[in-house]
Amino acid sequence: MSKVYLQAAIDIAREAGAVLREEVQRPPDIAYKGDFDLVTQADRRSEALIVSRLQTLFPEHAVAAEEGSGRETGSEYRWHVDPLDGTTNFAHGYPCFCVSMALAKGGDLLLGVVYNPIFEEMFWAARGEGAHFNGKRMQCSKIGELRKSLLCTGFPNTKRHTLPNIHYYWDFTLHSHGVRRDGSAALDLAYVAAGRFDGFWEFGLKPWDTAAGVVLVEEAGGKITDLDGKPYVLGGKSILATNGLIQAEMEKMAAEIKKKESVQV
Repeated sequence: MSKVYLQAAIDIAREAGAVLREEVQRPPDIAYKGDFDLVTQADRRSEALIVSRLQTLFPEHAVAAEEGSGRETGSEYRWHVDPLDGTTNFAHGYPCFCVSMALAKGGDLLLGVVYNPIFEEMFWAARGEGAHFNGKRMQCSKIGELRKSLLCTGFPNTKRHTLPNIHYYWDFTLHSHGVRRDGSAALDLAYVAAGRFDGFWEFGLKPWDTAAGVVLVEEAGGKITDLDGKPYVLGGKSILATNGLIQAEMEKMAAEIKKKESVQV
């Protein structure tokens, strides 16, 4: 895998992060894509910069971007871009948001970059090269029991009244050190890779939400499936990412919750 792609992703993520740092100082220009789903000027500016840079550097590559400015080229190379993951946090001045970029070739994820511009935290991973945080190798945690684990999850902005995750949130909270809900799936996955969280699950995420994080977690020694323990597919109904050591226990509990609550996912 060419180091050119990885370095480009890191550099572009930093540039986009600078845009977000600039925008966060201003009153947010908010629009709505749904009843609760926000989009801001910062999303659009960050995405425009990323897509423009990718088009200049790799004009043959396809780009899938959250705000719709990506492009199809027929290439086997595809970038998955979230220019601002954690828009609601951003709009409220809560410093938990990031730029997320990943590159796939023929459906296989090659690299992932997640950048938190407020704390200047750069997470990156490339297949066969491990996962790194601010230039140092990182690994998932070594905690081997759910009851000793710190978990994280998220709640989407759509179909709130039929959301199944509240059942999982309740049971996983009771059987762990706790569950955090920070509002940025890409950062949650990066934190699993860095050992800050031991496990993460969520429903209904898009490919640009998870693509970079999948590479980070797997290269940091973790494991990713769906909540049924089946191989995770980008854009699938659910995702479960752990340090690998608590994976079986979380899968078992997820199955019990699904059966007990008759959850439809």
